[in-house]
Amino acid sequence: MPTLAVLVVIGGIFFLFFILYFVPVGLWISALASGVPIGIIDLIAMRLRKVPPSVIVNAMITAQKAGIPVQKDYLEAHYLAGGHVIKVVNALVSADKANIDLSFKDATAIDLAGRDVLEAVQLSVNPRVIESPPVAAVAKDGIQLIAKARVTVRANIKQLVGGAGEETILARVGEGIVSSIGSADSHKLVLENPDSISKTVLGKGLDAGTAFEILSIDIADVDVGKNIGAELQIDQANADKNVAQARAEERRAMAIAEEQEMKAKAQEARAKVILAEAEIPKAIAEAFRSGNLGVMDYYKFQNIKADTDMRDSISGKGGSKK
Repeated sequence: MPTLAVLVVIGGIFFLFFILYFVPVGLWISALASGVPIGIIDLIAMRLRKVPPSVIVNAMITAQKAGIPVQKDYLEAHYLAGGHVIKVVNALVSADKANIDLSFKDATAIDLAGRDVLEAVQLSVNPRVIESPPVAAVAKDGIQLIAKARVTVRANIKQLVGGAGEETILARVGEGIVSSIGSADSHKLVLENPDSISKTVLGKGLDAGTAFEILSIDIADVDVGKNIGAELQIDQANADKNVAQARAEERRAMAIAEEQEMKAKAQEARAKVILAEAEIPKAIAEAFRSGNLGVMDYYKFQNIKADTDMRDSISGKGGSKK
């Protein structure tokens, strides 16, 4: 019997916790005390729909105290869609206190788009400064300048859904800095008036289509980099020198080839002369056999040849070889 009584007590405790879980009496009392019109049946229905009643009730209490009308069904729908109910309500309260036009529909759309709507409202009230990475650009005189900018932005509530982020702002600012420095006639003009860069860049409407509004662009630092113009001239001179060397090498190779060709032709000619000279004894022998050349004629030929060799030797040309 005592065991049965203990089981009954334990069962009663579990049943009480079960009832209190599905019937959040404490939340209902807090809602009534805060002037939030919500029934106990609605809280039970939230449990059945797997919506935490505490989240909805606390959000409604916050909105009620701030004088912002919100509907329970809309809060539940936003929670079931995966949104952050508390952040949305807090963002609505912050926007209302800062006189920012933000509707419940816009706030939930921003939240479901993956952006922190509360942070966006705070950023709209308190602008933020983002620093650009060093941007290198070359003026018309060939001198490179490296500039850093501080961009003051605030959130554009109307463009938070579908608007570009900080990366786009920085990219556009960098592009504007490059364009502004590149159009300067001299790097000295940029160093003397760095604010001319910010004025030029700010006037281009770089925040179009982004989730931010650019308030100011301040050039934090401008450093002188390399003399790009001189380096390009040196590179061009080296390239011209290499081209000239290549052409000279080509001409030298062609001259060597022509010389080799001439030597080959000379050797070919000498070979032909040697072959022709080798035919002379055969021709003389044939002339002897045919009777066209006599012994006296042959001696005369030899005398003429010896006389010719002597004349060549005296003149310095050297005698011909027999």
